[in-house]
Amino acid sequence: MYVSARTDYAVRAMLAIAADHPHLVKAAALAAAQDIPLSFLQGILLDLRRAGLLHSHRGVDGGYSLARPAEDITVGDVVRSVGGALTTVRGLPTTTTTYHGVATGLKDVWLAVEEAIEGVVNHRTLAELTVSAIPT
Repeated sequence: MYVSARTDYAVRAMLAIAADHPHLVKAAALAAAQDIPLSFLQGILLDLRRAGLLHSHRGVDGGYSLARPAEDITVGDVVRSVGGALTTVRGLPTTTTTYHGVATGLKDVWLAVEEAIEGVVNHRTLAELTVSAIPT
């Protein structure tokens, strides 16, 4: 699995917003705190809002908040909202790959990889990750 900067930034942004709940988080403060270029972050936040993961609040006191409880948002939700499919083979969905001859069994390998990745990212919530980040 290749994790792009966009995907990494999106997950980090969502974790920071979840950690600040119930307060609104301004994009500029989030960019500074997470060392993410603001212009890049604004596009990511737009994608997260369009995916129904964030609410944006306008005005001087505005900012971003989670659209659902952190317990209901998985890392997989975030990854898919900004990057599409979790795994691809040569840029195509894993399920559409076809092989012939000696490579016929390779599709099963890629599907198993996809299933393993989904098993991790679809079962780790923002709430779990923000709790594990709190120092004891």
